[in-house]
Amino acid sequence: MTAAPDHTPILQRPSIRVRMEPWLPVLLVPVLVLLGFVSIANPSSWLTLTVSGLAMGMMIFVIASGMTLVFGLMDVINFGHGAFISFGAFVGVSVLIALSALTGAPSLMLNLLALLAAVIAAMAVTGAIGWGFERVIVRPVYGAHLKQILVTMGGLIVAEQMIHVIWGPKEIFIARPEMLKGSITLFGATLEKYRLVAVGFGALVFIAMRLVLRRTKIGLIVRAGVENREMVQALGYRIRRVFVGVFIAGSALAGLGGIMWALYQELITAHMGNEIMILVFIVVIIGGLGSVEGAFIGALLVGLLQNYVAYLEPKAALISNIGLMVAILMWRPQGMSPVIKV
Repeated sequence: MTAAPDHTPILQRPSIRVRMEPWLPVLLVPVLVLLGFVSIANPSSWLTLTVSGLAMGMMIFVIASGMTLVFGLMDVINFGHGAFISFGAFVGVSVLIALSALTGAPSLMLNLLALLAAVIAAMAVTGAIGWGFERVIVRPVYGAHLKQILVTMGGLIVAEQMIHVIWGPKEIFIARPEMLKGSITLFGATLEKYRLVAVGFGALVFIAMRLVLRRTKIGLIVRAGVENREMVQALGYRIRRVFVGVFIAGSALAGLGGIMWALYQELITAHMGNEIMILVFIVVIIGGLGSVEGAFIGALLVGLLQNYVAYLEPKAALISNIGLMVAILMWRPQGMSPVIKV
């Protein structure tokens, strides 16, 4: 018996999505580490560069994680994200300077207490600035990407000038807390204490964000809003409030990343946030919009690749991450771990 032919028009037939293995991008990090080990051929130098790359990647992830949620959930291209980084750095450093008695004490507990106070202040201030930024600048241009680019870039310029007014136009050199200065020797490699702390702290931020997004009700709403915001709103949830909360959280994370990056560079300027935004956008794009896991993997790849290439071929370091982005997008145009909207 012959089956009846399918007369359903092609355009009306359900599309078949080819789902790529979600675990493949995770393998890129150990593969890159292994390639770095083979290329450098010096275990102590390789270990130093690897820890430095992981520290750099963790700090970029903290900044990019907030932006990828804002981009994925709210569909907002926010070039003003760099202003939150700079404000977080200046606020945090101001607190550390005010608590110089704690940062200069030969006690790890007192140093971490001062650092915690700086982090809380930076996140509180940048979160409040993000709330005002969303209400005044972003809200009128929802759904208009060109206008978003223009007004958020304008907001970035205004924020940088405000920093000049409050803290002055000069660069500020800072010193790390006493017990985070210097380095330790491990397996013949010299590892900076602060970079080890940055690796651990960045990992904790990732674990905390993953637990919130995967194990809590608000996390479920946010993830559902990324995939299908209309359905979430139809279920009775006030998606607008979720939007505002995510924007505030993303701004606070940028402030946290700002103080971490300031201590990493030991130098802060009003335009430091704008400079790092290139790497942040690369991480967001190759990770996949709205994906914290993708941003985490992408940030580690960016940090490790830049350190390895800078050691092997310094002139190529400037274009290494651009090449990484091109390669990832040719492999997976939607990013390594995209959140597909239905």
